[in-house]
Amino acid sequence: MQTGRAMIRDALPIPFLPRAAGCPADAVEWIISTEPVAYQTAIATMEKRIADIADGTAPEAVWLLEHPPLYTAGTRARPDDLLEPDRFPVFHTGRGGEYTYHGPGQRIAYVMLDLKRREPDIRRFVAALEAWIIATLARFEVIGARREDRVGVWVERPDKPPLPDGAIAEDKIAAIGIRVRKWVTFHGISLNVDPDLEHYGGIVPCGVSGHGVTSLADLDLQVTMRQVDSALRSEFEAIFGAVSPA
Repeated sequence: MQTGRAMIRDALPIPFLPRAAGCPADAVEWIISTEPVAYQTAIATMEKRIADIADGTAPEAVWLLEHPPLYTAGTRARPDDLLEPDRFPVFHTGRGGEYTYHGPGQRIAYVMLDLKRREPDIRRFVAALEAWIIATLARFEVIGARREDRVGVWVERPDKPPLPDGAIAEDKIAAIGIRVRKWVTFHGISLNVDPDLEHYGGIVPCGVSGHGVTSLADLDLQVTMRQVDSALRSEFEAIFGAVSPA
């Protein structure tokens, strides 16, 4: 691991458990879609669910899915970072961040949690999401790291040429983009399992040039989506609390 980089988010307390829990109704609903979900459908479903969570009529939820190939633009997306606007559909969304790619072979986890039940601290929530991804990667002996100047999770690539400043090359393996309404979170994370990495060529991913993208498959790991889902669930429970069904 490279040293000398201030990791302020590393100092934030983890885990991110509910402040009052203990009955089955407190568990986060764990949902897995086995077929690709259209982006518009996912947004409409999340909008309905977070309204119900805010009203107290539905439990918190994590929704695992894949999308057809597409690009999304966050609130800080720069037009010049969309290099091939006609390659895939482009959706402008209210989540934070810039341009990113979603598609088959990438595990999306939309995280709908009520921060009032936990801690109304968005920065701490993002740090908890990063910790969740890092712990999940560790299940497959991959060392993921956060960078204070770059949201998401990164892996060092000593097999690639070093950066211009002599530092070890790094690739992004997971992205984070969230939105919060009435202290209920939505959108979430994406973890590259085995997507077509050439599809990232139509954008500057997350507005970060000079670094690449990678996946578990690109790191020569033969990991199934089912295995990733199992690891995500176990590590989620350690950081955020129980899920249902048990």
